[in-house]
Amino acid sequence: MVAVENPIHRAYLLKIVGEEGLRIVEAMPEEEVTDEHLAEITGISLNTVRKSLYLLYEHRLAIYRRKRDPESGWLTYLWKICPESLDSALEAEVRKLINKLNARLRYEKDHVFYACVNGCARFVFEEASENNFTCPFCQGSLEYMENSTIVEVIEERIKELSAALCS
Repeated sequence: MVAVENPIHRAYLLKIVGEEGLRIVEAMPEEEVTDEHLAEITGISLNTVRKSLYLLYEHRLAIYRRKRDPESGWLTYLWKICPESLDSALEAEVRKLINKLNARLRYEKDHVFYACVNGCARFVFEEASENNFTCPFCQGSLEYMENSTIVEVIEERIKELSAALCS
């Protein structure tokens, strides 16, 4: 059985495969196992087991091997979990998040924003001027919005995530 005790690993697996998928992961023996056997021992439908296994495979957290039955010609898939890949998968997710945050940071720094006084929405200068600094939703006025706090929060988050990668 694969024990998923690390809360970060549990949360990541829950995000990928949900509660039932996590039950499947925890029911996986160390050796290869068929999806049918997993469905039997967990009581989870075969379709859900297969879906979860394929999601794990897409994230490189599971591998499979096909074996052909010589009599029937049917293919059997033998699955195995790769718990050692969890850390590298999490690292890849963090890197993606840092890239998205960097893109957002550039956007925030490169634009001037105006916000509706009624809180409807926030607009870049070009949109605000096209609408004569009037909110297209409520007709309220649009006022300059300082976004330095947003920039600081994004920069801090990038710093935290980068530090976590280095540790």
